[in-house]
Amino acid sequence: MNENTRVKIFKSALLPSFSPDLTACVKDLTLSEKDEVFVFPGFADVHVHLREPGFSYKETILSGTMAAARGGYTAVAAMPNLSPVPDSVEHLKEELAIIEKDAVIDVYPYASITVGEKGEALSDIEGMAEYAFAYSDDGKGVASENLMREAMLKAKKLGKMIVAHEEDLTLVNGGYIHAGAYAKAHGHKGISSESEWAPIARDLRLAKETGCAFHVCHVSTKESVEVIRKAKREGVNVTCETAPHYLLLSDKDLKEDGRFKMNPPLRSEEDRLAMIEGILDGTVDMIATDHAPHSYEEKAKGLEKSAFGVVGIETAFASLYTGLVKPGILSLEKLVELLTIAPGKRFGIPMGEDYTVWNLSKEFTVDPAEFLSKGKATPFEGMKMNGVCLKTVHNGQTVYHI
Repeated sequence: MNENTRVKIFKSALLPSFSPDLTACVKDLTLSEKDEVFVFPGFADVHVHLREPGFSYKETILSGTMAAARGGYTAVAAMPNLSPVPDSVEHLKEELAIIEKDAVIDVYPYASITVGEKGEALSDIEGMAEYAFAYSDDGKGVASENLMREAMLKAKKLGKMIVAHEEDLTLVNGGYIHAGAYAKAHGHKGISSESEWAPIARDLRLAKETGCAFHVCHVSTKESVEVIRKAKREGVNVTCETAPHYLLLSDKDLKEDGRFKMNPPLRSEEDRLAMIEGILDGTVDMIATDHAPHSYEEKAKGLEKSAFGVVGIETAFASLYTGLVKPGILSLEKLVELLTIAPGKRFGIPMGEDYTVWNLSKEFTVDPAEFLSKGKATPFEGMKMNGVCLKTVHNGQTVYHI
């Protein structure tokens, strides 16, 4: 390492315990005096799809956690839309066994709220409490108000959190992108904003009634931000996340390509700006990727027929640094808070020991062929970004090195 290289260890009053040894951090790295290098605490993503067990052709625990390490993440929480669905201790332990064997970073598994994520009967919420990170039916909304209330009451008693994918299918009407200008101009069926914010409003009412700790997944509409903002003012125990693509892209960026199809969809520019406003005023608590890998064949069928979901864990920090920090919309400290400190504090993820080293001055072009994830579909393909992960260290072991 050249002595003139600018290497800084991230400092925040919100994470005073973070003080890694600088010599160890830059060991084995080749740097120049022009490089601007930062050492950050390992990032935490509370919303990823690792697809195993059941769908290992899309992703595995190994490939997904290697991709996460390349993105600077040292902890991820894995969603339960698996086969078998982790709706019982037996099924959850099947997933845990693979995590124990193959994960290169910490993986926290969600248990499902309902049996098979079918929304008909509650899963073994009490039995899985010892092993479950939290409870979610991500990928599906819980349509029954009574079931959701019962789940919240049980979670409250156990000191656990309900984490909700909010979607009212009766308001989707066969849509697959946002019901906005692009859908109208190109003859596509649109997904209404109400299909997201209406069930959020219902569940916030239930969270207020039950006192349950509640977290809203992948917020994408301006109305969603507003109802959550109002609930927080009323003292509801709620947090929420949004994803990089909702902060950086809108339906004006859509192309006739499956790599732009995710659920919820890219919304309007007005919605995108509301996400940023929500982050700046504290309504939106954290950023999660909703990393959702699929096979090439599943994503090669255009906007209408491709599977919902894009990958994002390897581009998250660089996209946000380039799109929000460099233009002065967000401070670097705030971005790290959103990626590490806020999810760690809310979900009880240990922080301060793991770290990731980044060269912020290095520019690259997003090339999915370089991804360690099996999934390659990203709306950021071909974009120029700043920020390259040089190394990620978890539990004292280097789990990624450029």
